[in-house]
Amino acid sequence: MVFLDTSPVIYLIEQPTLWGQKSMARISTLLSGGEQLAVSDLVRMECQVGPLKRNDQLMLAKFAVFFASPDVQVLSITGAACDRAAIIRAQYGFKPLDALHLATAVENGCSLFLTNDNRLSKFPDIPSDVLT
Repeated sequence: MVFLDTSPVIYLIEQPTLWGQKSMARISTLLSGGEQLAVSDLVRMECQVGPLKRNDQLMLAKFAVFFASPDVQVLSITGAACDRAAIIRAQYGFKPLDALHLATAVENGCSLFLTNDNRLSKFPDIPSDVLT
C-alpha cells in the first residue's frame, strides 16, 4: 500500500501545469503495478480547503470521487499514529501535519510514501518517492 501525501493528490485531481502530469504518471504506474493507494482523513481534509475557499463544487466532487475509489483506502488518524507523530516531530522537527501523515503511513504498514516534499525523504521508517 502506497501512502499519498496531500500535494500529489491535489496535483492529480486539479491537474496544474507540469505537476498534474507528473502526479498522474506516477500514480498510474503504481496502480498498474497492482499497488493499493492510501490517504488519511487528514489528506482528505487538506484537499478540500482550496475548493472550499473558491466555492468550487465541481472540484470538491472530483475529490470525493477520488476518495471513494476502490483503489484508494482512507485511513483514520489513530491514537497510535498521534503518539508516533509526536516522536517524529521531536526527532526530525517536521511540521505537525507532515508528522501525522508519516506516522499514519507507518502505523498502517504502507510500503512507500509519495510526496513532493524532499525534506520528508530523510525520515528513515518508510521509503519516500519524491515527485520531481
